[in-house]
Amino acid sequence: MDIYFRVAFKPVGKLMKTQIQERSRHDPCVLPRAVPIVEAMAAIIIADHLIRNN
Repeated sequence: MDIYFRVAFKPVGKLMKTQIQERSRHDPCVLPRAVPIVEAMAAIIIADHLIRNN
């Protein structure tokens, strides 16, 4: 059976303007990682519910 749900991501954490030089990893777009993140979280939630109901 198909499972349908909505997904939302918050905006990236840093401003795009250079104010202070920081040496952290920053990706301006989360889209390339969105599908694996959603699939992994859905699998975790489904497994959690299966464990709770047994």
